[in-house]
Amino acid sequence: MKNLLITGGAGFIGANFVHYLLSHHDYRVVVFDKLTYAGNLNSLKDITNDRRYAFVHGDICDAEMVEQTIRQHDIDTIVNFAAETHVDRSILDPDAFIQTDVYGTYVLLEAVRKFGLQRYHQVSTDEVYGHIPAGHRSRESDQVAPRSPYAASKTGGDLLVRAYYTTYNLPVTISRGSNNVGPYQYPEKVVPLFTTNALDDQPLPVYGDGRQMRDYQYVLDHCEAIDLILHKGEIGEIYNIGTGTEIENLEMVQIILDTLKKSPNLIKHVTDRPGHDRRYALDIAKIKSLGWQPRHTPQEAIRLTVQWYLENEWWWRPVKEGDFQEYYQQQYGERLATEP
Repeated sequence: MKNLLITGGAGFIGANFVHYLLSHHDYRVVVFDKLTYAGNLNSLKDITNDRRYAFVHGDICDAEMVEQTIRQHDIDTIVNFAAETHVDRSILDPDAFIQTDVYGTYVLLEAVRKFGLQRYHQVSTDEVYGHIPAGHRSRESDQVAPRSPYAASKTGGDLLVRAYYTTYNLPVTISRGSNNVGPYQYPEKVVPLFTTNALDDQPLPVYGDGRQMRDYQYVLDHCEAIDLILHKGEIGEIYNIGTGTEIENLEMVQIILDTLKKSPNLIKHVTDRPGHDRRYALDIAKIKSLGWQPRHTPQEAIRLTVQWYLENEWWWRPVKEGDFQEYYQQQYGERLATEP
């Protein structure tokens, strides 16, 4: 493993993974990103002059571009972060999710097969398991039961990866992560959205009663686990990655408000989104058996994230003043104007 193609490497988790790789290994890293609204080269600006880093502006659905990049940079490993990821956007417009998360995964797998690459890793999500009742934690062998277009598109990608392993014996692994938080996360996601709203004394639109249960993990913990899977994970296997604990969204909101010393009066309960899963919970025994442990609790991860946004207005302020406003009004305008 010497030359890695990081698809979606200008996005949230991808950019953090690129930083992690370059600080822990002497690999050559090629970021391949379409630069949709969620891709931001400012997240990579401090490594622009690193001799080990290169950027290619491309779409994983473009097979010719993918193959050209593999040839040009002598790629031996692909880590696929490229995806449409936001549940709310998938409800508004599912098409892009199916294209990128399913067809794009197919294009990458075909490239792995054609060039005989050493490794392909698919970055997936705990949402493929669907709502998890109390008393159970999702294991990698559990049946998938997606309940949103986003979750279904990621499930489709996972199933393709598994099928290519079985049919073509491709050297693949999959990881399914819980909710990531940390630097460079586009502020449509709940923790950066609520943090930046609170900094501007704007309402925090909490879906429904706010008692949905989520496992908030720090993104660099997730990156460390993916790196471990690439080096020690068993080919063909799936690994859950999270903290192994979950908290109510209302607790997450309170942590944000307490960290910023803001009033709870900013909380505004709004109409819930359709099919909102009440609880995700992962069994992480399998990844721990490789020697990995989460370094942060959900509470610590949220506080670190809030602190980063507090200190890095240069990154998020231009994002929120751009096209984001149109999406925000479409998603929350009516909700905030009416009672749930």
